Amino acid sequence: MLAVKKTTTSNLTLFRRTVRLMGDKFEISVVGNDSIWADERIDAAVNEINRVEKLLSSFIEDSIINQINRNAGIEPVKVSAEVFNLVNRALQISELTDGAFDITYYSNDKNLGDTDTALNSRNTSTTLYAVSYASYKNVVLDAKATTVFLQERDMRIGFGAINKGYAADRAKYILQMDGVSNGVINAGGDLLTWGLQPNFEPWTIATADPAQDIQPFANVDISNMAIATSVNSEKYATINTKRSATIKPKNGFVVSEIKSVSVLSPSAEFADAMASPVMTIGINSGLYLINQLNQMGCVIIDDHNRVYTSKDIHIAD
Repeated sequence: MLAVKKTTTSNLTLFRRTVRLMGDKFEISVVGNDSIWADERIDAAVNEINRVEKLLSSFIEDSIINQINRNAGIEPVKVSAEVFNLVNRALQISELTDGAFDITYYSNDKNLGDTDTALNSRNTSTTLYAVSYASYKNVVLDAKATTVFLQERDMRIGFGAINKGYAADRAKYILQMDGVSNGVINAGGDLLTWGLQPNFEPWTIATADPAQDIQPFANVDISNMAIATSVNSEKYATINTKRSATIKPKNGFVVSEIKSVSVLSPSAEFADAMASPVMTIGINSGLYLINQLNQMGCVIIDDHNRVYTSKDIHIAD
């Protein structure tokens, strides 16, 4: 499949290819002056995204994620350094957000070792059990042995909240190692950019993804940054953005004042992970959290289309 050539006034050209990966639409764009060179680089990026999908998939029987889940409450599982570090970073984000982000979840799958007696003896609702036991606090890591252990039998882990962001980061790394100094990866509406446009101007949200040019912050400079967006799925439908179940974990009330949250970070994985938690904890707490972190920014839009930004984001009138 050939990349689509988009000509510009400079000698450089933006080559784009749209493919379906990880169950979503990815658009990979590289700046260069040779279509064959561009296609070969994009092929390498696609291969890396496919590798990450297989690595983190729960649909592949013998995947490392399924091995960890099958051994929940039984024994630690030896994993690669890549998977260990990914789990470790996820737990750090969970700690940072006080559990608003959490890769663990509850599973009542008797085929994986549950018994009626064990389930009934808990004398508690499934929801309460899930909150109490399916927690990042019950994931044990052994850095020396590089093992992951889920302490409770009904715990599972999944990377659906960050897998596309991590895949985009990895694809960017492969492209840069292959000599691509300027480009964009659009992972289902989440953007990761590096370098400059063919006309040597910085990437903005609109130039990285023309479909977002009607956003009130479409002209924000995102060169060498990633931006991930989460929307309130209780009220709004959007294209090319994630949908978030905006429930406050501590009291169960729907957060209705937020329409969408967009988080900027040098890492697509981190931006991906932080978008939904910022929405969950609300405007003031979300802005406060982001303002405490280095090289982070966010834009929040409320029900009345009012725009709130973190301290380092400036939107022209």
